[in-house]
Amino acid sequence: MIVNYSYLFVPGDRPERFDKAIKSGAHAVVIDLEDAVQPERKDAARANIAVWLENGGKAVIRINGADTPWYEDDIALLAHPGIRAVMLPKAEDPASLAAFISALPASLPVIALIETARGLWDIEKIVAIKGIKQLGFGSVDFQLDTGIEDENEGLLYARSQIVLASAMAGLAPPLDGVSVDIEDVAGLERDTARAKGLGFGGKLCIHPRQVEAVNQGFAPTAEAIAWAERIMSVADNTDIQGAIRLDGKMIDRPVIERARLLLKVDA
Repeated sequence: MIVNYSYLFVPGDRPERFDKAIKSGAHAVVIDLEDAVQPERKDAARANIAVWLENGGKAVIRINGADTPWYEDDIALLAHPGIRAVMLPKAEDPASLAAFISALPASLPVIALIETARGLWDIEKIVAIKGIKQLGFGSVDFQLDTGIEDENEGLLYARSQIVLASAMAGLAPPLDGVSVDIEDVAGLERDTARAKGLGFGGKLCIHPRQVEAVNQGFAPTAEAIAWAERIMSVADNTDIQGAIRLDGKMIDRPVIERARLLLKVDA
């Protein structure tokens, strides 16, 4: 099973970093046209990306929002080959989001970032829109919009809502927001463990040095794989009517299916 745990942002106006980002070990590179690029550099960034894509580059592209003067030119860029998905910031209006998807020049997967109170409020409508593959949590912008200062318990409700809405809509598990302190390795590891524990499928990264910790944090541990293999070795050789007994514990179908899925991820 193909997994994408780490999504590494790289500014669109720094073309010398594109290939370096690809080699970083990140499962997906997100070339950014939004926050990482100053207004006077938007056109140059777009031109950089077009050349790189035409020369075989492959990446996710984060475009500017529909309420900006750069949106239409960003949409035109999406006709280039090599775009793995398009990431839309501040997804909050279902009608505008549906119109955006219908205007795409190709059937590109869409990663919608929930970054505002309104986006979270209307999340059930957002995930119901055809064409959305995955949600991401823009936690920093969400804190700015809501005034929430606590990055942990204060954002627990929002994170849980994003995970639950994704599951209900059958979307890929969502991406957790960035950890802004690139020097705090222990903090990054805690953030990654929290995200995995809450049901996120990956995490957004803002620096290459964050990639390895995120990949390792989301990947199944050797102990978890061994546990899953033992469960499946018993389950595959047992006519399961209810539960099976393993090491003195009762193992039922949900646990067996969890083990099966874990081994698919590890494959």
